[in-house]
Amino acid sequence: MTQTRPILWTPTRKQREATRMAAFMRWLKAERGLEFDDYNALWDWSITDLEEFWSAIWSFFDLQSSTDFDCILSDRDMPGARWFPQAYVNFASQMLRQAQKTPDRTALIVHSETFGQSELTWDELASQVASVAARLRGMGVGQGDRVVAILPNTEVAMIAFLATASLGAIWSLCSPDMGHVAILDRFRQIEPKVLIAQDGYVHAGKMIDRSAVVAEIAGGLPTLEQRILISARNESSPDQTRWQDLLNDKADLEFAQVPFDHPLWVVYSSGTTGDPKPIAHGHGGILIEGAKQSLHHDLGPQDRYCWLTSSGWIMWNSQLISLGQGATLAMFDGAPNYPDLKTVWRFVSDHEISFFGAGAAFYTGCMKAGIRPGDVLDLAALRGLGSTGSPLTSDGYEWVYNAVKSDVWLAPISGGTDLCGGFVGGNPMLPVRAGEMQCRFLGNAVRAFDEAGHELIGEVGELVCTEPLPSMPLFFWGDTDGSRLHGSYFDTYPGIWRHGDWIEITPEGGAVIYGRSDATINRKGLRLGSSEIYQAVEGLDEVLDSLVVDLEFLGRDSFMPLFVVLPDDKRLDDGLKERINQAIRTAVSARFVPSEIVQIKEIPRTISGKKLEVPVKKLLLGGDPNTVVNRDAMANADSLDAFIEYHRARN
Repeated sequence: MTQTRPILWTPTRKQREATRMAAFMRWLKAERGLEFDDYNALWDWSITDLEEFWSAIWSFFDLQSSTDFDCILSDRDMPGARWFPQAYVNFASQMLRQAQKTPDRTALIVHSETFGQSELTWDELASQVASVAARLRGMGVGQGDRVVAILPNTEVAMIAFLATASLGAIWSLCSPDMGHVAILDRFRQIEPKVLIAQDGYVHAGKMIDRSAVVAEIAGGLPTLEQRILISARNESSPDQTRWQDLLNDKADLEFAQVPFDHPLWVVYSSGTTGDPKPIAHGHGGILIEGAKQSLHHDLGPQDRYCWLTSSGWIMWNSQLISLGQGATLAMFDGAPNYPDLKTVWRFVSDHEISFFGAGAAFYTGCMKAGIRPGDVLDLAALRGLGSTGSPLTSDGYEWVYNAVKSDVWLAPISGGTDLCGGFVGGNPMLPVRAGEMQCRFLGNAVRAFDEAGHELIGEVGELVCTEPLPSMPLFFWGDTDGSRLHGSYFDTYPGIWRHGDWIEITPEGGAVIYGRSDATINRKGLRLGSSEIYQAVEGLDEVLDSLVVDLEFLGRDSFMPLFVVLPDDKRLDDGLKERINQAIRTAVSARFVPSEIVQIKEIPRTISGKKLEVPVKKLLLGGDPNTVVNRDAMANADSLDAFIEYHRARN
């Protein structure tokens, strides 16, 4: 599987030495007497001497505990590792430190299709957080209580979250475009005391009224004591507190000091194949993982950071990395293709964003549409680009360097909601190779395993993590005996985290993600992740999107249909079928030519943009359409109908 992938970008010596990663390595030499020949040696130390590494991260980033401590890791087992057991912290306190250093600098830049453009200084952000926290405290919210929200990616969600965290209460957020069943499936599990919700939003120029949905959700949460309304429709209700009324109290910032492993928030798995897993992460684990991850994003106070994300995606939580480093966070809420696909790129240009990230599907959509933002916009400030959600193809890499900026550091990452972080991703000191992530993240003992648990280099295997991480889940809410958490990650390789992705670790230490391992294609004994087929098929101008599944039946050869989305004016004729087959033969192997090619209107996706390969596979193997996937957790629920009809026609 190993191949030499072309180098598309190499940092100059000056660029390398100016990075935060280089600064960390210099600090290790000066303060700890540790010197490393290259990044792989640094990585190997970071996953071998866990206590020394995480102690170094704590000190380098000047993280604060209100108590003295001398223990970094009291138990190395997975699950069950206990980090910094004597430390008391508060996540919000660390995020708002910049307000004391540079109160007049810009903390947040917000583009809202609903409310327009706005900015907050660090002082304004801290003042509003203090005011909201005081009002929540007056409502009886205290340590361990749950505050849930249905809000878009704007300053309201950020202020409400920081206020909640400052009290030691537990935050949970859903996007306003999620179905009410999906939201209730999540929030009911954690029994919230307060609901903060926006009653509508503008998307692609149209007002979407969500007032009835919000009312239904509130009615389905019997533990609610308070409702707080943000109205996009200039309405109010006597049984709800207006958000605006929470912002203007003069209050001191106070931060409840909580144990390192006190729950910070509850996030959720996609919920597409069963009840969404309510994943609790801790104040300390998220704090120290975010600090470390900022090295891999090369973030400092001088930066302007933007990740194109909905509030229902873990990247909403991950964007807090920037605030933790004193950088300006730019938040974009609106349709990324309205009025055209250059809208987001104009935002990046106008606000001089230095690091921009998005889902791979966004870049692919721009590429397919022929968008060339670098030709028409000033992107001089842009020095880093991130991508995640699904693998970015080599074609996507090349589009970035041809159409966005030839001298930009492209740093895709792959991680997950499960640990609110990345396993593999970028390093600004290393070259960028097409289709490949640059490195395994520091502190993350990522390996590729075969079925017997043997490590693979240069071959595709299961992505595993052989050592604990501070940001791994504390627990799943309601999973009193830990069986659900254990079954999700540790059943396959006892004591080792199995993530559910196919990964190849290159001999140089880079990584390639090949898609979900539970959606694997196995043709005549040869295993393959779906991403390689997608790269070949979607490289054709006529194919906008695609999905492939391998339907294995006991005692019979597998049947592998390929579903394709074409432009409205195109039809799947024999000529196009042959071009698709030839593209697969050339780029992948003749073994993976599909059994059948079917034209459909759209590919089913999660809200975060991932293709729903596993539910489609289960559906086409005879699964009940009502149970294989939760439609409310999908971005485009009607897209399943084509697969239901396809299954009926074949059976």
